[in-house]
Amino acid sequence: MPRPYRCPNCKTNRSRFNFIEQIPSYVKIDPVSGNLLEEIASENLSPFHFRYNGPQFKIQCGTCGSVGDEATFAAFGAMKQQP
Repeated sequence: MPRPYRCPNCKTNRSRFNFIEQIPSYVKIDPVSGNLLEEIASENLSPFHFRYNGPQFKIQCGTCGSVGDEATFAAFGAMKQQP
């Protein structure tokens, strides 16, 4: 269901936003060199590799560039603006 958004930083933008989709890549890197050793499919994670459980996407204000959780932008969008 569509919801109105408002930027919690600049507090004026209600119409220009960027949706940033978060797609995790599970990897194992060399601790000394930082080189990529292995890319791991999400269904093959080891017990010691924590699965990403953050938000599916974030919102960026198209006016000031602030980035945050969708719930924060939606909460500010639902608030009545003071005259």
